[in-house]
Amino acid sequence: MIRKYQAQDLQAVIDIWYRASLIAHPFLDEAFLQAERQEIMEKHMPSVETWVYEKEGRIVGFIALLDCEVGAIFVDPQHQRQGIGRALMDHARKLRGHLELDVFKENHIGRAFYDRYGFKVVAEHLHESSGQLQLRLRLEDG
Repeated sequence: MIRKYQAQDLQAVIDIWYRASLIAHPFLDEAFLQAERQEIMEKHMPSVETWVYEKEGRIVGFIALLDCEVGAIFVDPQHQRQGIGRALMDHARKLRGHLELDVFKENHIGRAFYDRYGFKVVAEHLHESSGQLQLRLRLEDG
């Protein structure tokens, strides 16, 4: 079931983000991940529209949107490859149509998912705080 994020979901969402990030972003060090965790909790979560995927009463994935931007989409590693990410992206697509996002070039898991979904690379840039290259992806409506 997909539902709107509530404040009491914060810890579950952050835990999913962290566990999935360790797998998808092995090139990021622990100090960066801890700083990013704080930034997400304090700055990003209050300003984005977030939807969570609940399975058997437990949050197992989420997607965060800012207008047509997918700021984050993460699924708990134990629940990946079960269609949860696709369901979350389908929900975002229904809400927005046109979607864009940034993904680390070295995030092979995320890039494979976005490629299967139909996103196309439109630009490449440096992510300043990590020093890693990111790809800008776009999914057109329709």
